[in-house]
Amino acid sequence: MNVSIRANELVTALKHAGEATADDLAAGLGVTVSAVRQQLDGLCAEGLVDWRPQARGRGRPSHLYRLTRAAEPLFPKTYGGLTNELLSYLGEADPSLVDGIFDRRRQRRLEGAEARLAPLGDDFAARVAEVARILDEDGYLASFEAVGDGTYRITEHNCAVLDVAERYGQACSSEIAFLRQALPDARIERVSHMIAGAHSCAYEVVPVPNE
Repeated sequence: MNVSIRANELVTALKHAGEATADDLAAGLGVTVSAVRQQLDGLCAEGLVDWRPQARGRGRPSHLYRLTRAAEPLFPKTYGGLTNELLSYLGEADPSLVDGIFDRRRQRRLEGAEARLAPLGDDFAARVAEVARILDEDGYLASFEAVGDGTYRITEHNCAVLDVAERYGQACSSEIAFLRQALPDARIERVSHMIAGAHSCAYEVVPVPNE
């Protein structure tokens, strides 16, 4: 019997089982119970696995382990393909509907951003940082940095809508429009673009003096 197991194997087994004890997982994977428990302890600490007690007559109850919602991103999703399919149906019916959907998404994001930016007042650096934080929360793995002369750079290390952006340019134009509206006192230009082959999307953010 094998005595070691990789975490991804255990996660996959739990995904199939729904819930399982350490004994059941060990038997199904052909490894020792101690090896399974070691991995389960680590996955529980990371918030990827949870457990509940299972009474079995006399004696101490065993633990039934299950994946948490936090583990869902570990598994392939086809949201991009589904979104593209649905957008194609709309485009066939009326191309303007696709533009309208991206406009509504941008407006919804802008309303949320404005509510968070308003308390920061005229603190430009704080507002740039908050916009980067909003992008990060939206799944863009965003960061920001000062690059000198009052200029900042916001970098999206991940494109949360890459599958859609590769087919619909409105996803990218909507993104930079959102940034420009969220920071109306700045000149914002895209300086690298994943769609063009870069490893990230980056935006140069330059404050514009009040006239």
